[in-house]
Amino acid sequence: MQALDKLKFDQNGLIPAIVQDATTGQVLMMAWMNRQSLEETIRRGQTVFWSRSRKKLWIKGETSGHVQKVKDIAFDCDGDTLLIKVEQIGAACHEGYRSCFFRSVTEDGQGCRVTEERLFNPDDVYGKS
Repeated sequence: MQALDKLKFDQNGLIPAIVQDATTGQVLMMAWMNRQSLEETIRRGQTVFWSRSRKKLWIKGETSGHVQKVKDIAFDCDGDTLLIKVEQIGAACHEGYRSCFFRSVTEDGQGCRVTEERLFNPDDVYGKS
């Protein structure tokens, strides 16, 4: 049995993928994969995800150049979540931060604070919305 056959994709054929820095352990992002994007990730050695909004594959860093070189792909005991350890080149977040988890809830729960320095201005890479 292939390793991919042990995975449990949801009713839409997707599985959540948590992306973590292989060196620091920092969680960089979460995205969705289908079997094809996971197979492409394995083949390329760089992350490829499924865009639910665009309904197509997207290669991480294709526009920005901020790619993720895959170091390890693991899955949890239930086979329904992936953990992908990567070498992150540049920012993982399309908003210009190293991690998509750049905001933390304040102690009183009423607000949030930015916890990372922005690495690039998204308007410079993706254009103004």
